[in-house]
Amino acid sequence: MLEGTRMGTGQRYVQAAKRLGVHPIVLSADPARHNYLTTENIEAIRVDTDDLDALIRECSRLRETYDIAGITGFPYPGEAVYATAAKLCRHFGLPGPNPASIDQCCDKFNQRQLLAEAGVPVPAYRMATNAAEVERAAAEIGLPVILKPAAGGGSTGVRLCRDAEELAEHTVYLLGGTYQWQTSPRILVEEFAQGPYFIADIMGNRVIEIGAGKFGPPPHFVYREYTYPAPLTDDQR
Repeated sequence: MLEGTRMGTGQRYVQAAKRLGVHPIVLSADPARHNYLTTENIEAIRVDTDDLDALIRECSRLRETYDIAGITGFPYPGEAVYATAAKLCRHFGLPGPNPASIDQCCDKFNQRQLLAEAGVPVPAYRMATNAAEVERAAAEIGLPVILKPAAGGGSTGVRLCRDAEELAEHTVYLLGGTYQWQTSPRILVEEFAQGPYFIADIMGNRVIEIGAGKFGPPPHFVYREYTYPAPLTDDQR
């Protein structure tokens, strides 16, 4: 498992792996930050998880001792770990998603373009890399707008900007050195589409389940809870 995660989800993953008779090993740039590794007595290996070649070398070394059943990862600190895990699975001939598809999904601007090209309705959107471009994009779309990093997850850096003051405030937050970018700064300026939020969990080409999400109050979008299965109306189905 790449990188691990905070106490909670990661611990549940390794506990589930143990129940299945699998010996989990965590590859992490800093194993000390994951408390559950000690709690669960999990083997951890320090390696630069941003270096694909280093990960390939480490997995190759492990394969000399173990049969690797699979490789997975957690979005800590960012979603790029999903693409890395997919590339490792492809390299070692293990089941896993298409790395190119994961890369496309992790880039929200590219994702919007692909959906629009496929005929899927999407909110109006623009890409911006500086304050002037953010202001111009918001003017073209019309307030209120959503400002969010083009890469990342968990609603980090996402905010509803209802007027020019909020727009300027969040632009400064994203570009002024406070927000920690995992990539070069690229901001998605997007039309605010208000309505219910659903998430579809997919494995291969099969929809496994659909959940309904609830957020805290605006202007931020902090996840509060998910309901599975989602209570869909006939129209929503």
